[in-house]
Amino acid sequence: MTADPLLTLFLPIALGIIMLGLGLSLTLADFARVVKFPKPVLIGLSCQLLLLPLVCFFLAKAFGLAPALAVGLMLLAASPGGTTANLYSHLAHGDVALNITLTAVNSVIAVLTMPLIVNLSLAYFMEGDQALPLQFTKVVQVFVIVLGPVAIGIWIRSRFPGFAERMEKPVKIISALFLLIIIILAVVKDWQTFVDYAPLVGGAALAFNLISLAVGYWVPRLCKLSLRQSIAIGMEIGIHNGTLAIALALSPMLLNNPTMSIPAAIYSIIMFFTAGAFGWWVNFAHGQELKRSE
Repeated sequence: MTADPLLTLFLPIALGIIMLGLGLSLTLADFARVVKFPKPVLIGLSCQLLLLPLVCFFLAKAFGLAPALAVGLMLLAASPGGTTANLYSHLAHGDVALNITLTAVNSVIAVLTMPLIVNLSLAYFMEGDQALPLQFTKVVQVFVIVLGPVAIGIWIRSRFPGFAERMEKPVKIISALFLLIIIILAVVKDWQTFVDYAPLVGGAALAFNLISLAVGYWVPRLCKLSLRQSIAIGMEIGIHNGTLAIALALSPMLLNNPTMSIPAAIYSIIMFFTAGAFGWWVNFAHGQELKRSE
């Protein structure tokens, strides 16, 4: 399977806009909160960076996913929380400031952890010469493609806050349109592959999503974090940045494998329904406690 020329054109632009939009929503104060409130951030990052890749690995093995799909699922596990988690957390009365901090910190850490986890996955699941070594040039490429626009977005927000706030929504809409075009092109080009793999990948993606939400909520609860912090971490871990995973899987400069984007595409659809159900359940079960804590 090869990337469509249109994908080759759209992907760098889309990925740049997506990461610029993320940067426009962040400030240096988001990172400063890590120092002030280290416990919830460390618990959230531990779940995201350590527990989830392990869970994902065993799910890929248990469902017997084809190598490219297994790597695609691991790519999704390595991706940071999606920015939509902030909205879901707000609607579910979670600690949105914690969400923003986790998104900010994890987005930067992911620049290092994503190549590491994906390359270990490639080495394990893909045969011999298909595995890509963790080359310095690849790491530099990821830094430039992913972190560059984020840094520009943060700089714009710090220098021109009014402009950044006005641009945040249009940039999100533009990136969503680009992503829609990319997904349509990829699905149309490889429709049969999508149909063949969707049932099996759907089961693995649903299982991974439900476990992500459960880990993100119950581990903080067991560690004596507040209910609102636990909701925030649950949303942060349950809602992955599928957009980034899809873009990296399809990018000709990086993985260049449309099959690897299928788990993230399916997960991105599932997670909005399950996150909504999780938010409803936690408010139904703990509505009075949440009202008292506000």
